[in-house]
Amino acid sequence: MRSFNPAQSLMQVHRPLTRSENMARIRSKDTRAELCVRSTVHRLGIRYRKHVTNLPGTPDLANRRRMWAIFVHGCFWHCHEGCRRFVLPKTQTGYWIPKLRGNAERDAQNVAQLQAMGLRVFIIWECQANDPFELKSLLKCFFEQPHSHSILP
Repeated sequence: MRSFNPAQSLMQVHRPLTRSENMARIRSKDTRAELCVRSTVHRLGIRYRKHVTNLPGTPDLANRRRMWAIFVHGCFWHCHEGCRRFVLPKTQTGYWIPKLRGNAERDAQNVAQLQAMGLRVFIIWECQANDPFELKSLLKCFFEQPHSHSILP
């Protein structure tokens, strides 16, 4: 029988198999926030394509003819600074810091590439999608603005 080590129990919250199962449940498509955004955009009468793979970063919603793309970012995975949902993990920082920094850098590159192609880009954060009134207001503002600007966080 293994002895109890309090220091080890503080460092490891889950067994590796449990952690793997938890991570496997995290979705990259069709998240609750993304479904809210798609529903709101549809109610505004705006047509779009989902997960457009031939655009940089595979935007969650896009309309190439109207020249716009929308990303729905999870607050943790895309480092939403100042958000209560983004807390840098205190353990395994050697893994998490480069991982999250890489996500943010990749996001910036994708936005720059889309803008260079002439698309307007809008990033909606997971926390913004939880408030239907704020979400509708943000989306209406994006779709009503002149076509030369992007809305970024």
